Amino acid sequence: MKAVQARVSGRVQGVAFRWYAQQRAQQLGVTGWVRNEVDGTVLLHAEGEDDAVDALVEWCRQGPPSARVSGVAARDAAVTGASRFEVTG
Repeated sequence: MKAVQARVSGRVQGVAFRWYAQQRAQQLGVTGWVRNEVDGTVLLHAEGEDDAVDALVEWCRQGPPSARVSGVAARDAAVTGASRFEVTG
């Protein structure tokens, strides 16, 4: 079990990034949350099996079809024990 927090930059708001991230996380069995930040980035907290979390972070590097991701800054985070993956904020 691992947890990662990733900040995604580029054209990532207003393109359904959070909804697509939630769908991908659910497919992978990853829990956590995703939200828009005031600086125009998207912040994601993901936890689950190592390979599944890594796959979600890798998905963030491209995002949904309308997104234009310019960067993903990921770092280890504390496991919170989230029971599902939620869109917040």
